[in-house]
Amino acid sequence: MLEHLELFFKSIFIDNMVFAVFLGMCSYLAVSKKVTTAVGLGAAVIFVLGVTVPLNWLLDQYILQEGALVWLGPEYADYDLSFLSFIMFIATIATMVQLVEIVVEKFSPALYNSLGIFLPLIAVNCAILGGSLFMQAREIPSLALAFNYGISSGIGWFLAILAIAAIREKIRYSNVPAPLRGLGITFIITGLMGIGFQSFGGMLTGGDEGADSPVPETAVRDTEVEESEVSTSEADSKKKKEEVVISYNDALNK
Repeated sequence: MLEHLELFFKSIFIDNMVFAVFLGMCSYLAVSKKVTTAVGLGAAVIFVLGVTVPLNWLLDQYILQEGALVWLGPEYADYDLSFLSFIMFIATIATMVQLVEIVVEKFSPALYNSLGIFLPLIAVNCAILGGSLFMQAREIPSLALAFNYGISSGIGWFLAILAIAAIREKIRYSNVPAPLRGLGITFIITGLMGIGFQSFGGMLTGGDEGADSPVPETAVRDTEVEESEVSTSEADSKKKKEEVVISYNDALNK
């Protein structure tokens, strides 16, 4: 359970698709002028990532990896179809995007018209393909974690575009300097939001790592040397005090 929570929060805040790896920036900038369109596109991205990442995990585990076809028989154990990863991943993504486009056009024509060309372009959105490729590169061990990663990555992208859309609606009535109007102020706000999201990195590091980590052997040796030097200096100072007392007593006797 802790592994799922860690992956969930890390994918949303720390490894955010927009603010950490700058994926999906074209749609992020173009469709973030209104909150309504941002919500619609963000929900579509969550759905597509939540479906395609676990599907591509299954493809990778049981078809594409080296030796993944062993379930067909021992004679297929040496097959390696990893060179087909990009083609298979994009085919899965394109299928899901087409399904989303059909559903949105059927039940929300206004949202379909407002999204325009950017709805079918989800199929080539680098954030969508990046989710599957990151899943493969990080070697996520289970289907549940792959589903978790897909949903949480989509939520992170959704929060990013929703936040910038709400801010852009507000600054439309603000006195922004002329050279910064439009994409200029948008990039500045995006940078500040990225700094804010990265500040969540301390949530998962904690402060107990140093307490449990083993002490290096060199540090132990240095400590022993310092302790021996301290004890030697204490013995020398004590001896000097005794000599001073003896010489003082001799002087009194004379």
